[in-house]
Amino acid sequence: MPFENLREYINALEENNMLSRVKAKVSVDLEMAEILRRVMYSNGKAILFENVENYNMRVLGNAFGSIDRLRLALGVDNFEDIGERIVALTRMEIPSSILSKLKMLPRLAEISDTAPKIVSKGHVQEVYESNEASLLTLPALKSWPKDAGRFITFGLVLTKNPENGVRNLGVYRMQIVDDKHAIMHWQIHKRGAQHYLISKEKGKGIEVAVIIGCDPATVFSAVAPVPEGIDKYLFSGIVRGKGLRLVRCNSIDLEVPAEAEIVLEGYVDPNNTMLEGPFGDHVGYYSQQEYYPVFTLKGIMRREDPIYLTTVVGKPVLEDSYIGYVIERSFLPLIRLFHPEVVDFSMPAYGWFQGLAIVSIKKRYPFQAKKVMLGLWGLGQLSLTKMIIVVDDDIDVHNINEVIWAVTARCNPARDIVIIDNAPTDTLDPSAYSSNVGSKIGIDATTKLKEEGAWEVFELAKVDDNTKRLVDMRWKEYGID
Repeated sequence: MPFENLREYINALEENNMLSRVKAKVSVDLEMAEILRRVMYSNGKAILFENVENYNMRVLGNAFGSIDRLRLALGVDNFEDIGERIVALTRMEIPSSILSKLKMLPRLAEISDTAPKIVSKGHVQEVYESNEASLLTLPALKSWPKDAGRFITFGLVLTKNPENGVRNLGVYRMQIVDDKHAIMHWQIHKRGAQHYLISKEKGKGIEVAVIIGCDPATVFSAVAPVPEGIDKYLFSGIVRGKGLRLVRCNSIDLEVPAEAEIVLEGYVDPNNTMLEGPFGDHVGYYSQQEYYPVFTLKGIMRREDPIYLTTVVGKPVLEDSYIGYVIERSFLPLIRLFHPEVVDFSMPAYGWFQGLAIVSIKKRYPFQAKKVMLGLWGLGQLSLTKMIIVVDDDIDVHNINEVIWAVTARCNPARDIVIIDNAPTDTLDPSAYSSNVGSKIGIDATTKLKEEGAWEVFELAKVDDNTKRLVDMRWKEYGID
């Protein structure tokens, strides 16, 4: 059964010896972040801080900082199963006969079971604060010495597309300014920013709910680059295998998980921007100061004793790297849907995921590798990937030594490297020309065909089957340990 809320997940972590409780008093000003970084870098457990200095809330960190934890959180052993469920929905055909309609009923029922449902009551409604609501009551962390202040780092920011009403959840950091205001770090490529800009063009603000602490599938759904047009709550239900229960907010027209810990209700005014940052980010550098829109708090809906979910970022490998790996695996079936020649795909953690992608293909025709890299650069968030290496299907994309061999043995730089200048790049890329503008490199490390300019099609040296069987059979005779 899927987890209904964060507390069920915490109990499961403890039962599986994946949780440590810290009872000593800890400060949110640098101390807690350093504890979490040391635990993450050493592949340690999730941490529940039970005595947070000057705050009445417990804080959970490193909740998803291992593959085993994420398997537990999402209830799957093979993360590709998540992507296969999405692909299955895209392949559903409209039935043309009564018989085929009857055959479709189980599939339609399955979709219905995973759709979100609005209910009248939930634990997140236990306390509601309106005029007295304050962002300063949240134990948000200051993570690095030169950070501009305290940041909400694991809030799920909910908006609706003003044109079609499709809901989106995204994880965007928020710099707390005072009791009623926080700066929303809406990078221009993100869907939340798109919703904001649509409203801005109409001369309107946009209502926003920020969900802090809920069931793991919904947290994952907020991070995942779900295809345009799919409601993130529906995606959460697909991941969970069960529809999410929602309740209506008090002061804004949005719905939030009934079992959430904390919900911030408010709006973003297009005429109100402030200078945000610096902030020590997941690339390992402080991001530069830029103007971003301001979130204004209208109310806080929460449990009686809420648990504040947080994360810290910095030079890999930290918690976000493990979540990135699950995204890589779970969205491989969708990549194959658009590019059937793709065999495997990897975005190494040390490349902070947007920096480098390695893809293996079953090559059938000349310059197919260039077709794939250009196609990936046109696919959703992969448009921000700085470097793509394409290899043959005999190369393990997760073995960097094999990839290096392919690049050095199968790539002629003058012929096999594609450079695209003045292209979109990640806002946080410290090597870019300016914010959001950089260049890209594609490396074709596949075996070259005559049509691609190869002066000779070389044959890979391999042991013959007879010799292999002979040595296998006689191995013990050789007396080699």
